[in-house]
Amino acid sequence: MQTKQTIVILGAGFAGLSLAKSLDAKLFDIVLIDRLNHHQFQPLFYQVAAAQLEPSSISFPIRNIFRNKKHISVKMCEVLSINPTAKLVQTNIEEIAYDKLVIATGCKTNFFNNANIQQNAFTLKSTTEAIQVRNHLLELFEALSSSSQEKSNPRNNIVIVGGGPTGVELAGAFSEIIKSVLPEEYPLIDAKKMKVILVEGSAHTLNNMSDLAKVSSEKYLNQMGVEIITETFVKDYDGKVALLSNGKTLETSTLIWAAGVSGNILPGLVAEAYLPNSRYKVDRFNAIYNHNDIYAIGDIAYMETPLYPKGHPQVANVAINQAKNLAKNFKRALQTKASKEYEYLDLGAMATIGKNKAVVDLPFMRFKGFIAWLVWMFLHLMLILSVRNKLIILIHWSWAYFSSDSSLRLIFRVKPESKNSNN
Repeated sequence: MQTKQTIVILGAGFAGLSLAKSLDAKLFDIVLIDRLNHHQFQPLFYQVAAAQLEPSSISFPIRNIFRNKKHISVKMCEVLSINPTAKLVQTNIEEIAYDKLVIATGCKTNFFNNANIQQNAFTLKSTTEAIQVRNHLLELFEALSSSSQEKSNPRNNIVIVGGGPTGVELAGAFSEIIKSVLPEEYPLIDAKKMKVILVEGSAHTLNNMSDLAKVSSEKYLNQMGVEIITETFVKDYDGKVALLSNGKTLETSTLIWAAGVSGNILPGLVAEAYLPNSRYKVDRFNAIYNHNDIYAIGDIAYMETPLYPKGHPQVANVAINQAKNLAKNFKRALQTKASKEYEYLDLGAMATIGKNKAVVDLPFMRFKGFIAWLVWMFLHLMLILSVRNKLIILIHWSWAYFSSDSSLRLIFRVKPESKNSNN
């Protein structure tokens, strides 16, 4: 009987979970490592931040996902380094041996070496950070409701940096809150004095999507009262004033940074394995260059192909399908069959800007509006892991749609926040 190989997977995002699910239980023992005990559904972080969904709707306990999988061992710990020679992963609690190692650690926020922005801006790369933004937003409303609201008050401005899908979706959600929630629940706040400002470095919002998506997203946001500043960068932010590259300033106590990402790389590999953008250089089989039995998948992996000479887009479908292809290749290797190269089949891109407003780019067509919004909702529901959570989110979305109300505006704190307290 053939001895089962041990595959260690670092990271329980889309890539890591898909790989663990796809590997043959008869051939492999799996150790899945993550510093959290739950998978986070990143595409809907902004809805938690805008108090439109509860955190438990988009967070899934890893042990529960694999509760009946005896070949999968889940470990919650911090990975410190990799020892390729000894084939060991060093964590904060123990050393873990592997036959094959797969790095699926994803990305973190890129502040472009600006310490002030890193210290004072809010980010949206985890459920915890989404809750932090929600708490801050609600406390901001409470503070404005309990004090005089001068026009120049920095609390009046909500600034979002980055006009990609996350920035656009946040801007639309916050604009809807100001228009629908404030008049009803915070009558002492003059909603007309509040402003959502979106700052984007390129010429358009959704700059990596089609012209239809660019133009339509800007039109929708303008209609919703969002101020869009393009071809401009935020150079500095001290918690009260943002300095722009055009020399102007924005007073704000709320700046959310969604302007870029960098990889969560780990020490221990040869220098040639790391790229300047903090990603691992991999071949067409997701193997990291100049290393045996070490692979990278998902956002952390940079793979050049004929169709994508500058690397694949950092989206869930790439991560999921790289994982599935790698699982098949691991099995093929044991069967002495040739491995298959990975190539991404572009399934399109989409973003929602608010109720009934979305843009969808498919390989064969592009559209916007209500139908696009329904497509966005359906496809995101399909990506949600559990049937239970699909139903919860669908029910909540339906209730919010017909009632224009959310009952999730609750402030929960486990410790004092260090960023831009409204007290």
